Amino acid sequence: MERTYIRDLGSRIDQEVKIQGWLQIIRDQKKMQFLILRDRTGLVQVAHYRPSNEEIANTISSLGVETALTITGKVVKNDIVKLGGLEIQLQGLTVENAAEIPMPYDPFDNDNVPAVDFRMDWRYLDLRRPDNLLIFQVQTTLEHAMREYWLQNGFMEIHSPKILSSPSESGAELFQLDYFDRKAYLAQSPQFYKQMGMAAGFDRVFEIGPVFRADPSFTSRHMTEFTGLDMEMAWIDSHEDVMAFTERWLQYAYQQVKEKNGEQIKEIYGFDLQVPEVPFPRITMADAILALKEVGYELPPEKKGDLDPGGERALADYIKKKYNHDFFFLIDWPVQVRPFYHMYHPDNKNLTRSFDLIASGLEIATGAQREHRYEVLKQQALDKGLGLENIQFYLDFFRYGCPPHGGFGMGLSRVLMVLLRLPNIRETVYLFRGPNRINP
Repeated sequence: MERTYIRDLGSRIDQEVKIQGWLQIIRDQKKMQFLILRDRTGLVQVAHYRPSNEEIANTISSLGVETALTITGKVVKNDIVKLGGLEIQLQGLTVENAAEIPMPYDPFDNDNVPAVDFRMDWRYLDLRRPDNLLIFQVQTTLEHAMREYWLQNGFMEIHSPKILSSPSESGAELFQLDYFDRKAYLAQSPQFYKQMGMAAGFDRVFEIGPVFRADPSFTSRHMTEFTGLDMEMAWIDSHEDVMAFTERWLQYAYQQVKEKNGEQIKEIYGFDLQVPEVPFPRITMADAILALKEVGYELPPEKKGDLDPGGERALADYIKKKYNHDFFFLIDWPVQVRPFYHMYHPDNKNLTRSFDLIASGLEIATGAQREHRYEVLKQQALDKGLGLENIQFYLDFFRYGCPPHGGFGMGLSRVLMVLLRLPNIRETVYLFRGPNRINP
């Protein structure tokens, strides 16, 4: 007999079925036993009349919650049952794997939810909760929609190497490893290799892949390994072309999530997902500093030309009040706080054609028009104090005809934080990696 998912039982009334899942609740009464079984599609009540089979009755009495079961039985209507107005009359039961008693914690005890670090120790139990299951259903929809929009607009997917001979961004936040007889590094981004695709004539490329940052941060928004959403596009006029594409791409992805998962989000998380309108507001860094002064937010002295997380949130509140929008581009960043490969403004060499995308007070992406002219790029690297010998392979990409281009890098988990209004990035990733977390 083939397995039937719980969501499909309504079409199997008066039929014998096989369902498989986890025992979430057991009510062991004198004459009747009721089991609430869960699979990833829902819950169903299973009823067993004890005298009908004493052996099965004794087995049920010995079970702990979260035991993995295969159950066969007849689907019948029962209007007093809240779970869909039906139940299964038990005919056969197989214990596939009995859950030990006691459990480290009950993932369905909403009154006693352990701290996030403890739940990370038992992540596979934590992921059984419907709210956590939904995160990864949304992630699946989101990634599919992002790929779909890229493909509809002439992009090709690439997979760049994650073991590099030199840093891909800067000398900071690098994981170093032994690579046979030399040193190598884990990629901080696919930046150099995305740009190689522009020099290769690919025109438009994207990548969804792992990114590594040796960042000793213990915040609710940082990880040492995360999934990056990266793209690069050629033959652009300025960073405005990149921003215009980014906002339409993100709007499309949100729309797909709303259509496929919107009702579940409303049911489980309690809000109606709003698809952002385009265009997103733009504000220059210079105007952002003035806006923060206007609202009375003082940036730390070390953040000259940059924002701290509090500044991002304060600026987001300002944009929300002024434009009624949760997304905005913070543009035209000073040269001193941007990488050497960002293009300088032609009319102001102190500014770059770059942006951050802020969503609900959280930075989710950084992008720019890149410098594609070999001699200019080489001088910008020297001005930043970089040794050309370590990046000559990258500089070579621009020696034999490379079009103007730009792109962005975005964190998938931060997008999920914003989309589902989650307070901690650890909730959004299948398995979290941080300075003190390398297991499970």
